[in-house]
Amino acid sequence: MTTIIDVARLAGVSKTTVSRVINNYPHISPDKKEQVLKAMEQLGFTPNPSARRLRGQIATTIAVVVPKIVNPFFSYLVDAIEQVGYRKGYQTLICQTNEDKEKELSYLNLLKTKQADGIIMASIENDWEDIKPYTEYGPIVLCNEYINRADVPMIRVDQYQGTYIGVKHLIERGHRKIAYCTGGLFTDFGKDRDRNLGYQKALAEAGIPVNPNWILVDKHTIEDGKQTMQQLLEMKDRPTAVFTGSDEIAGGLMLAAKKAGLSIPRDLAVIGFDDQPIAEVLDPGLTTIRQPIEQMGKKAGEVLLDILNQTGPGAAVYELPVELIVRQST
Repeated sequence: MTTIIDVARLAGVSKTTVSRVINNYPHISPDKKEQVLKAMEQLGFTPNPSARRLRGQIATTIAVVVPKIVNPFFSYLVDAIEQVGYRKGYQTLICQTNEDKEKELSYLNLLKTKQADGIIMASIENDWEDIKPYTEYGPIVLCNEYINRADVPMIRVDQYQGTYIGVKHLIERGHRKIAYCTGGLFTDFGKDRDRNLGYQKALAEAGIPVNPNWILVDKHTIEDGKQTMQQLLEMKDRPTAVFTGSDEIAGGLMLAAKKAGLSIPRDLAVIGFDDQPIAEVLDPGLTTIRQPIEQMGKKAGEVLLDILNQTGPGAAVYELPVELIVRQST
């Protein structure tokens, strides 16, 4: 079995230096740290977390991977996870990827270097085939993500149903020109696949064809919502309603619509997704799809800690319900 002495010998440094790198000691030169990490990689060496805990050298830590912590959805999600972890004696490390694949992999490496005991992924940028190898080093729980070929626990809501009931609500209000604003791409695969299918099903049932001009992709923020409204204003054939992928997008869209002199919902109906606090304080109040964010975070934390304490099941899918919240924007 490979030991810390083997790593020190291959790296050409002292055993103390290797130990300091393993324990994330702050005063190590970048060159020596790189030598040690390369040697560990080459030898396939991973520190023993149980022994390090007994020596009091590491805290018990879970990591949560999110795209942007400034998005209120992920802020509330992390808050719920952190509270569960804290009650059980775990620290929570927030890892923000900014939707960067390399950053995501660097955070997953925390499992390999034993700086995190387990990881909750609230978003995924890489293909599952690139993420799966990291499950050898510690448990990974998916939250807010669903991958049918992933053999790990998943906590999700029915995105398909949420989008379907939202678009159907707009149709029941008499709309047939319904734009669709998504944070992903409009494809049959990827992270927004279920929402895309829900949108298409609601339109198909009403005999409404999909208009490619009204599909707006890669939208996430309030600023994106404002830009989306500008795109709609420039269209000759303008939609009368918009289904958006988040309350932030919807809020930005509504601000821009009112600035342009449009009345909501008379000139344009808007529906969001999440039911963040902003949805209730917007004027008019935003119709939206409520996700049980707190429940999702709590369940994800509980599932991960159960696995770490060897008291819970392995791979399982936990699906939580969504709800249409009707306010004045539709």
